[in-house]
Amino acid sequence: MSVDQSTVKRVAKLARIAITDNRAEELRDELNTILGFVEQLDEVDVDGVEPMTSVVDFDMKKRADTVNDGEIADDVTANAPAKDEHFFMVPKVVE
Repeated sequence: MSVDQSTVKRVAKLARIAITDNRAEELRDELNTILGFVEQLDEVDVDGVEPMTSVVDFDMKKRADTVNDGEIADDVTANAPAKDEHFFMVPKVVE
């Protein structure tokens, strides 16, 4: 797959990034290099290979699945312009 300059400009516009024509040309080359590498990965035979989360085998540290309030409610609401106990107060928006 090859990316042209108009595609680069469209992606930049969607990302709300202002780029010049010269920079668009540089980015086109960089994106084509990245996509070329991804195409190489498609050629790798991965049949029979289990998905991994890490290259090192280890057990995940697990914590108890308990419900709590995080014990930081005062810190969370400390900078709120208006609050009532541990709740943010906002103006009414629906009549």
